[in-house]
Amino acid sequence: MSRQIVLDTETTGLSAEGGDRIIEIGCVELVARKLTGNNLHFYLNPERDSHEDALKVHGISNEFLRDKPKFAEVADEILAYLKDAELIIHNAAFDVGFLNKELERLRLPGIDSHVEAVTDTLAMAKQLYPGKRNSLDALCDRLGVDNSGRTLHGALLDAELLADVYINLTRGQDALLIDVGTADDEKAVGTQRIDLTGYVLPVIFANPQEVTAHEEVLTQLDKSSGGKTMWRQIESAPNAEKSVA
Repeated sequence: MSRQIVLDTETTGLSAEGGDRIIEIGCVELVARKLTGNNLHFYLNPERDSHEDALKVHGISNEFLRDKPKFAEVADEILAYLKDAELIIHNAAFDVGFLNKELERLRLPGIDSHVEAVTDTLAMAKQLYPGKRNSLDALCDRLGVDNSGRTLHGALLDAELLADVYINLTRGQDALLIDVGTADDEKAVGTQRIDLTGYVLPVIFANPQEVTAHEEVLTQLDKSSGGKTMWRQIESAPNAEKSVA
């Protein structure tokens, strides 16, 4: 059964390579796309102060972190929890970069060698909603996920919100996984196939407003792909043939 871990971190700043450290890690577990309640959460002593801008984002004071464990003290527990799971992370490059830097300090291999895969929900959202804001807050608003308790960033809260966002982003996949059964199954439960070949489906044409809205979406998709969408290529193909002739 597939096991997924939705992960988020808070840090002292934006640059892992520049010496910034993880101060909080929050993880929630999904099994078969359901929250299990088997979560992992640590505040960490980063052995340095947070930048002023970072403090405004997460609100975790340097004093609060002084007596918290260092990453090295809980690394084994974190890796055991993450082992062989698929990680779900929003803007994965950021969190993975910080995790890898912490592991590098301990002379351990990067996070990719401990988990099955890393899925970036930011990349997913950009494909689904090109040209739109795709921050966690924006996705919560768009997908109807309640983020009213999120006044500051917090790793565990953000991981819980992201789990809801991920389920909503991938909800269409459920339909692709439905077991439609077999002919033998139908006989066993006494079902009948219905002949629909004589049924004529009505054709409902889009009204002018719907056509305009559709064209606007196509234009946005075409713009985000740099003019490489298939429908634009198909539209231009006849003109190209005429010019060659």
